[in-house]
Amino acid sequence: MLNIYLICVGRLREVHYISAFNEYEKRLRPYCKLELIELGETRLPQEPSRAEIEAGLIKEAALIEKSIPSGAFMAAMCIEGAQLSSASFAELLQKCANEGKSKICFVIGSSFGLASCIKKQADLCLSMSEMTFPHHLARVMLAEQIYRGIMINEGSKYHK
Repeated sequence: MLNIYLICVGRLREVHYISAFNEYEKRLRPYCKLELIELGETRLPQEPSRAEIEAGLIKEAALIEKSIPSGAFMAAMCIEGAQLSSASFAELLQKCANEGKSKICFVIGSSFGLASCIKKQADLCLSMSEMTFPHHLARVMLAEQIYRGIMINEGSKYHK
């Protein structure tokens, strides 16, 4: 069984995002173990300088690095990453399983993104779109795509 980890900087507070994420978490239970790891976001001034943002990202990166399970395939979610179709994403999940990588870790950064050191460590930099989404919505979208990918691999009619 796959162990999928979502390491997310920031905590969900909005009820609609929490409800949507919980729905996909529930749907995934028969197929994988999904673990959500929420990390604190670095507090920055209202209008931070580039240097302040970089320093905050480095602090967050240290927390992220400690949370990545040993031996996990790690995907950093970032806008400059590769874009995959749902079918290709399903193939990625299956490939990890076939190669004995039972731990898959997805990292979603804060509203300022991820430190470059996290992106460099990643096995894959992955983007959902060239569009920008709130990182809390990205978490729900990623959970849905994980569910969709597993359903594709199961031969379900969920993905049409």
